[in-house]
Amino acid sequence: MFESLSEKLESAFKQIKGEGRITELNIAATVKDIRRALVDADVNYKIAKEFTDKIRETALGQKVINAVSPGQLMVKIVKDELVDLMGGTESTFNTKGNPAIILIAGLQGSGKTTFSGKLANFLKTKKGLSPLLVAADIYRPAAIDQLKVLGEQIGIDVYSEPENKDAVAIATNAIKEARSKNKNVLIIDTAGRLAVDEAMMTEVANIKSAVSPNEILFVVDSMTGQDAVNTAKAFNDRLDFSGVVLTKLDGDTRGGAALSIKYTVNKPIKFVSSGEKMDTLDVFYPERMAQRILGMGDITTLVEKAQAQFDEAQAKKLEKKIRKNQFDFEDFKQQLEQIKKMGNIKDLLGMIPGVGKAVKDIDISDDSFKGIEALINSMTPQERNNPDLITASRKARIAKGAGKELTELNAFLKQFEQMKEMMKMMNKMPMGRMGLGRK
Repeated sequence: MFESLSEKLESAFKQIKGEGRITELNIAATVKDIRRALVDADVNYKIAKEFTDKIRETALGQKVINAVSPGQLMVKIVKDELVDLMGGTESTFNTKGNPAIILIAGLQGSGKTTFSGKLANFLKTKKGLSPLLVAADIYRPAAIDQLKVLGEQIGIDVYSEPENKDAVAIATNAIKEARSKNKNVLIIDTAGRLAVDEAMMTEVANIKSAVSPNEILFVVDSMTGQDAVNTAKAFNDRLDFSGVVLTKLDGDTRGGAALSIKYTVNKPIKFVSSGEKMDTLDVFYPERMAQRILGMGDITTLVEKAQAQFDEAQAKKLEKKIRKNQFDFEDFKQQLEQIKKMGNIKDLLGMIPGVGKAVKDIDISDDSFKGIEALINSMTPQERNNPDLITASRKARIAKGAGKELTELNAFLKQFEQMKEMMKMMNKMPMGRMGLGRK
């Protein structure tokens, strides 16, 4: 996400890194490069100029203390301004009501229907709510089917009236359905068009008037850059929506939409989405996003994702095994399965400070662990629970069963032993400092 922008900003900071102090001269060169990086990322020139003017003003007004270099101070100033540009703090999301009503709007192809499913899944699994999805797109024949498929995947009911061509009536009928089935959140997926048109705007405005939604979310494809910002303005002028959702952040996104949209429509980004999986939806945190753009990683989100997947009782049991040096292949396999549930592997690595840059050109797919899993699955239960049983003859059988070369198995076994050695070192740490199983 935002790799090109991150690289260009890092290059801009090099202008000032070796300097002993901040001056008009070295700030001018750095600010010029930052502005160029933002414009290249599809940020409107007026916004980029205003942004960099603030940076220059702030930087020249600050004294560099001995413990901080001008380069470090500049990174902090830019980070703070990026956070402010993207909204400052995370936004609230209103789900109070009987039911709470969430209206989803946006152009066709922006990812509205997929997002509706992701939001329903998020509210069910993370907030303990009982959502009902509403198929109010009466024009796209596959829209109802798509929503029903997503609903089945996540175990959430979908309300539809395939023969009814009145989207307003479908939405109002869905409220009665939600109340009769004790659903406390209604998520209405509306029709999109290839471009903003009057009929589309009138229909979604009429739905808004009829159902009085708690939230109106404008879904925008982040890969469309400045066009997305212009579309958001057109929708906001008519709908006065409450928040923005940025989708397809895993694509070749330059960052223009994320950086410009709050400034342009003065509405917060509430969620960001990447990929097709139903659990790839995150609340938008301006500070965390700014840190990622500047290559600082995002440890907070990484820890939250881990905590959401790792069972506390299982973690305590694992800690005891590590203490007794009894960590085996079965434990290792379970940990791999937990990590895979956390999301895209390359995205996870990008949340670790300094690692994102190191892996940006490396192809790391979600299938990266398949070879290791095949080797473990080729072992007998006794071999998994007692790695010391694996002799030369057993190695040949395991490698053959996994469809791997013996050298690959030997390399894995060596890495596993090295990992166990590291765990031995952890054994010497006080119990509290290992941190396993904490919430």
